[in-house]
Amino acid sequence: MVKSKIRRGYRIAKYIVYKETLVDSVENFWSFVGAFLGVGLIAFLQSALSETDNLFLIGSFGASAVLIFGAIQSPLAQPRNLVGGHLISALLGVTIYQIFPNIIWLTAPLAVGLSIISMQITKTLHPPGGATALIAVIGSEKIKDLGYWFVLTPVASGVFILLAVALVFNNLTPNRKYPTNRRYSRTFRWAIIPTKKIMKRMRGRRRVV
Repeated sequence: MVKSKIRRGYRIAKYIVYKETLVDSVENFWSFVGAFLGVGLIAFLQSALSETDNLFLIGSFGASAVLIFGAIQSPLAQPRNLVGGHLISALLGVTIYQIFPNIIWLTAPLAVGLSIISMQITKTLHPPGGATALIAVIGSEKIKDLGYWFVLTPVASGVFILLAVALVFNNLTPNRKYPTNRRYSRTFRWAIIPTKKIMKRMRGRRRVV
């Protein structure tokens, strides 16, 4: 009995590890294209509007790109988590810095800790959100000078760019579906349905050729 359970657990673990290490060139391609365009659009906005300081391209967006393009099935990568996690964390980070300016040993851990609790309570847990809260209190002087504008730009603007790109490129193949929740999929039909139509047309052309 015990041996059979051990063997079964070993087979399941082996399958999961094997499946996670499989390389699907098509899926990897769309993950790359989505991440490239999402971060690229934010970087373009940065270069077009500010050449002196990275006010639009913050580090936490890179971590978000990994989740929403490379691990789209994860609950932490869903639109609610992406948007809510960043915005709540940014708001908390700015507020804490406004109350306790220049007390880095207090503001840094407080911003991260409170952002985690707030995301858990609101069911918007998104790991890069903790980095966004931290950037609000340890970023450059220009970022700190933005005050609550930091929540709108760069955070909100960048998040919605990433979301728009994810809704398109994460629904280009039958194996990719974003958001994974059907209720949210109905909400984002404006992006998902046109994307699926484009894919059907592309397949039809391939068959004709």
